[in-house]
Amino acid sequence: MAETKSVMRKPVFTKVDQLRPGTSGHNLTVKVVSSNMVIQKGRPDGPQVRQMRIAECLVGDETGTIVFTARNDQVELMKPDATVILRNAKIDMFKGSMRLAVDKWGRVEVTDPASFTVKEDNNLSLVEYELVNVVEE
Repeated sequence: MAETKSVMRKPVFTKVDQLRPGTSGHNLTVKVVSSNMVIQKGRPDGPQVRQMRIAECLVGDETGTIVFTARNDQVELMKPDATVILRNAKIDMFKGSMRLAVDKWGRVEVTDPASFTVKEDNNLSLVEYELVNVVEE
């Protein structure tokens, strides 16, 4: 049997202003601008007490900002002024605007404070998108 050695690809980091609706697989280094809890509810009726928490965090880099939806354990990592690396992030659409999210296939990790200042006047989550169906004839 031949030995196969898996070679890890180096991650390609993108900037916030390059994010587009319906895309995934993004790696970003961002600073947390603000974080507010949206939903916090527990389910004591199950075999283990599961707590569901969702927070909306404004994150950004030197090119712009976007709302990041933090779920469960991700909420603790998203403290204001923290610098985090989002790996395999995807764009979810919520009420016509973009939201950044990391699901079970991705990773959120706190890193050393970044040297950039966040460009807060370019919020991509404030841009409203509309789904247009194109009929080809």
